[in-house]
Amino acid sequence: MIIAIDGPSGAGKSTLGKLLAKKFGLLYLDTGAMYRAVGLAVLESGTSLDDADAVARIAADCNIELVGEPDHLQIILNGRDVSTEIRTNEVGQAASKVSTISEVRRILVDHQRELGLESKNGAVLDGRDIGSVVFPNADIKFFLTADAEARARRRFEEDLEKGRAVSFEHTFEEIKERDHRDATRSDSPLVRAAGAIEIDTSDLSLEEVFGKMIESVEKFKG
Repeated sequence: MIIAIDGPSGAGKSTLGKLLAKKFGLLYLDTGAMYRAVGLAVLESGTSLDDADAVARIAADCNIELVGEPDHLQIILNGRDVSTEIRTNEVGQAASKVSTISEVRRILVDHQRELGLESKNGAVLDGRDIGSVVFPNADIKFFLTADAEARARRRFEEDLEKGRAVSFEHTFEEIKERDHRDATRSDSPLVRAAGAIEIDTSDLSLEEVFGKMIESVEKFKG
């Protein structure tokens, strides 16, 4: 069983993806973390994020592994655990930029498909183009969304807890910038995939959204 979860930044994809994977005993693949790992590799190399050919070469040389249970997923980049390092705002912005490069997307999409199809019981994948590009024939597709202010508030509170928040205004601007890049990139822009179940999480609790998703999965399983 392949479950695809797409949506903009801050909609709750990762949290809910982990919960679903745990609930149904599936592999969890945080595809956004893979783009973040490439973004980190580019930043550390000193390469310009605008040099598409050089960034693609770095992506091709990256060995990215996702190891462990959903709650304790480790992102391993070339043998090094970068799970914490990839969560900074700087890396997030870099990931958003490298994700607009077609060759980088091709490299990572191939890797994501391999991981999903190799999994024993199936997988939950979250990102921006899972249901539309990576697994267009996924058994279940979700599209999670929320208004930009609600998503920025969640991201700001998350960053505040981890001691890396700047200001709500800064977070809000970053969310809007990412939304614009995701929606306007020429390769695999963020769209609601055909057949996806859309859930607006703006005014719903985590438990309420999770309940709706479980209901859909149970219905599929019969």
